Amino acid sequence: MMDRFPTQTLEDTGKGGIVQQTILPSGLKIITETVPTVRSAAVGYWVATGSRDEDIPEAGAAHFLEHLLFKGTPTRTAMEISSSLEAVGGDMNAFTTQEYTCFHAKVLDRDVKLVIDTISDMLTNSNVTQEDVDQERNVVLEEISMHEDEPNELVYDNWSQALLGDQPLGRPIIGTRKSITEMTREQVYGFFKKYYSPERTVISIAGNVDHDKAVEMIIKSLKNTDWDKSGVKPLDPRTSEKLSTVGTGYKIVKKDTEQAHLVWGVPGIDRHDEKRYVIAVLSAALGGGMSSRLFQEIREKRGLVYTVYSFAHHYTGTGIFGVYAGTTKEKVNEVVEIIKKELADVVKNGITKEELERGKGALRGGLVLGLEETNARMTRIAKGELLYGEYLSLDDTLNKIDEVTSEDIKALAAQLFTQKGLLCVVGSFNDQDQFKDLVV
Repeated sequence: MMDRFPTQTLEDTGKGGIVQQTILPSGLKIITETVPTVRSAAVGYWVATGSRDEDIPEAGAAHFLEHLLFKGTPTRTAMEISSSLEAVGGDMNAFTTQEYTCFHAKVLDRDVKLVIDTISDMLTNSNVTQEDVDQERNVVLEEISMHEDEPNELVYDNWSQALLGDQPLGRPIIGTRKSITEMTREQVYGFFKKYYSPERTVISIAGNVDHDKAVEMIIKSLKNTDWDKSGVKPLDPRTSEKLSTVGTGYKIVKKDTEQAHLVWGVPGIDRHDEKRYVIAVLSAALGGGMSSRLFQEIREKRGLVYTVYSFAHHYTGTGIFGVYAGTTKEKVNEVVEIIKKELADVVKNGITKEELERGKGALRGGLVLGLEETNARMTRIAKGELLYGEYLSLDDTLNKIDEVTSEDIKALAAQLFTQKGLLCVVGSFNDQDQFKDLVV
């Protein structure tokens, strides 16, 4: 069987660990990382479909569908899907982003076949009945309500939507009350059939697993389904022209909260931009932990906040960079002014040698320590293939981080922080103009 599906070795550490990849004639990519020192395995089915693939009438369809695929197939009920994994001590879940949807599980190494059979069945044979759509519609609407009750999430959503504007990336992943209420079974099922296909999918497994045996399990699990086909050209990594970021100025979301929650930020960089390693170090130094500049300046020295951090998110075609803080209503102006002052200082003077090394160290430590978990390993190998179409070894990634210089940081800061910014604040504010002077 394996002679028909040649396997490529992407990395061999010489210590028992090996990363291998097989591409089936259907275009389905299977990538595994063998970790012989553990007794577990993490399995992920990553579909290159997310909220950016939706039209306005079907906003939230990718996330809605994620829920529905757990509701049952002709051979498995919803109860059987969940109980079969829990009965062997495993757990299974899923999540949806702007650019992909992932169904994942972690089990003992002996139960990998159970996961593969279950998720393959869900992704190829789910019923998506009218009854399930109506029932799960209420669940998603409750999820929207829960999301709106979290002001730190609400401020980020409103800020990113204002920054990215009226394009699929700028819309909420979860959809809106209107789109979810009005979405029909035919729309959701049509989205399922259009976007869930083998050439859009990467299956990644990390743990005590044999690659050839895993491929055989996957092939058998997909036999006699729509995914059991050949002659399909593998899907290239998602490509796009540069997308616009339109939001500047400020936005106030009135909500009765004890704190004011704010995000200040600017357009960032594209997912494929090599400067993504530079921005990662910059963000870690600026707002990545208790020793970061923003934490020290705003919390430790002045006691203005409990939480403050920076973030950088990348998409194909665009990106965003922002700073979040939670403070009292009366201190919003002071906090924003300090954020802007520190960003301007990085443009003018860069960061110190100590900040550079702390930023690099934080990234290196987080990456390496995280890979002690098979879930993190499974995620890393999947994202490399799904988002970039390549495998980057851990050493290669660490070298990219090490290569970042102070000059790189200063140049990127000048590129990013001289742009007009966008401020979003959630809190009990009545005057919609009270922060206009902060964004001049």
